[in-house]
Amino acid sequence: MKEIQPAELAEKLKSGEKLNIIDVREDEEVAGGIIPGAKHIRLGEIPERINELEEGKHYYMVCRSGGRSGRATEYLEAKGIQATNMAGGMLAWEDDVEIPDEK
Repeated sequence: MKEIQPAELAEKLKSGEKLNIIDVREDEEVAGGIIPGAKHIRLGEIPERINELEEGKHYYMVCRSGGRSGRATEYLEAKGIQATNMAGGMLAWEDDVEIPDEK
């Protein structure tokens, strides 16, 4: 399984690289802040929402500490989708976050 360090992912964002980031945390966790531009798909919803992910694109998976996003990364890779896990999750993220709008 491929992994990326949070600082490396932050650097890619700052350089203007167009990234596909998926946050697999639960709603209450995401309410505290999400990486700007990330899409929120709870881990349990990945199988039913996999059609929202495009073949040929690369996805960076994020959770609180790296465990759930690691499982999501392995699942997507098994389905032929390119994915990389962000090691350490949001606990290791030291950059900007945005607070999602209430639904």
